[in-house]
Amino acid sequence: MHLIELYKSVQGESSFAGLPCIFVRLAGCNLRCAWCDSEYTFSGGKPFSADEIVAQIEALAPCKLVEFTGGEPMLQARELLPLIDRLLASGYTLMIETSGERPLGDVPKAVHKIVDVKCPGAGAASNSFRMENLDALTKGDEVKFVLTDRADYEFARSFIAEHALNEKAGGILLSPAFNKSPSPLRSTDNATLDPRTLVEWMMADGIDARLSLQIHKFIWEPMKKGV
Repeated sequence: MHLIELYKSVQGESSFAGLPCIFVRLAGCNLRCAWCDSEYTFSGGKPFSADEIVAQIEALAPCKLVEFTGGEPMLQARELLPLIDRLLASGYTLMIETSGERPLGDVPKAVHKIVDVKCPGAGAASNSFRMENLDALTKGDEVKFVLTDRADYEFARSFIAEHALNEKAGGILLSPAFNKSPSPLRSTDNATLDPRTLVEWMMADGIDARLSLQIHKFIWEPMKKGV
């Protein structure tokens, strides 16, 4: 597998936010979201065997929460899925952050999937979600929408209602996008969409979703890697 970085920090998003977590960031992505904050993952990385990755994870004990992210981790599904089985058998709680553009039906149900449905503000990556992945969702999964403006919010609101996402997944995440070149200030001023504005829309509509701020960007400087 080609790996960009592996480190321990706190989970910054989802219902696991704030918990210690080991991040396994894999190389490669076939999408180019306009707001992407991980462009350094698009290529490169170093090859590691499953044994080497497991050894690195075990060295960060006693943490037992692991997230596979990228890039797009499912581009390496052939190597990733056996590794997932191995870690589940060892008692790890696993998460995977994915765009949903790759098939998810073979991901074990025990893995908590965070599936990012791309809104129009993602640019060329919008409309990339594989609709059959809705059938792979469980109540242990969450669907995320990264929002840049009102049009993105309305897209997400319609998608949630049209596909009854609250019946399929365990939670819906609405996450304001961050500027691609943020200031070093740990402030919501770096958000493309003001979180307070988003909360006002959510409250007005009574939408059954969770405001998701990337808390690692408020603990550390927004562009800092490996946290």
